[in-house]
Amino acid sequence: MSQDATKKRAAGAHHAGAAGQKHAEDAVRAELRPGQSIELLKALHILTREGRLNQDSRRKLKQVEHLVRFIEKILDELTPHGDQLTLADHGAGKSYLGFILYDLWFKPRGSGCIWGIETRPELVERSRELAARLGFERMRFLNIAAADAAHEAALPARIDVVTALHACDSATDDAIAFGLAKQAQAMVLVPCCQAELAARLRMNKALQLSRTPLAELWRHPLHTRELGSQLTNVLRCLYLESQGYGVTVTELVGWEHSLKNELIIARYSGHKKRSAAERLRALLDEFGLGALLPLRFAALAGTPQRPAVPAPDPEAPCIPAQKREAHD
Repeated sequence: MSQDATKKRAAGAHHAGAAGQKHAEDAVRAELRPGQSIELLKALHILTREGRLNQDSRRKLKQVEHLVRFIEKILDELTPHGDQLTLADHGAGKSYLGFILYDLWFKPRGSGCIWGIETRPELVERSRELAARLGFERMRFLNIAAADAAHEAALPARIDVVTALHACDSATDDAIAFGLAKQAQAMVLVPCCQAELAARLRMNKALQLSRTPLAELWRHPLHTRELGSQLTNVLRCLYLESQGYGVTVTELVGWEHSLKNELIIARYSGHKKRSAAERLRALLDEFGLGALLPLRFAALAGTPQRPAVPAPDPEAPCIPAQKREAHD
């Protein structure tokens, strides 16, 4: 083959490759929101280095963005009451939710603040570095357990919205307790791995089988796990209603995308339902779970709680670190 023919073939292959790459990029952009940061999605490994989506990352993106749309609606509803909205994301992990929400809602508005709360220090540090690299100045990350977050002085005295995407087991309950302590206007929860209640059902199984035929609902281990998960979320909803929240329960995405699919949305109305508190207590008694009342539903048990530590200035934590010195 002549040298000219070789060059032509190479040029043709290059042109075809470039065209294919552009076609792939256009296909990906068609699945994204207008103005969505490609750099961010690559940094989160949702997009490959070449800017493509694989099956797993497409499923992850669909799930997170579906949740983002629910949260955006809530933020839009709250915006007329104040533009400096604060959101705390519990069990943030790699902060997929926080980063995408900031990119799509907080960044365009130039106001508001997101706090990511996570126990793994390496993930917190990674998120801090990524936020700095992208110029996401109003994102903050704390290496702290959800159970301790309400008493963390670095946080504002009030938080408008609390989220918890797949916060494992009782971490969802800790997020709810945090939201109550911070007088949150809304909570958006996707529970995960509800093992605590199932373990307590197993402990009392023999006694309950002799007491009530309802114990047949959790006699077999598989049923124990399933009932434990269902009952945990029912109790959480009743607790939120008893504390003045209107609650909606729905699916996050189709079951083909995730089995951890129950979405609990709670909006504060101020109307505390006495009947919800009564039914919660009745369910605990019926299932032999009375010990959970002071542990997970402290507001109904009259359990003294440490007051949340107020921040001296609720807006100061949202000010970028390099500007805070001048502010102070």
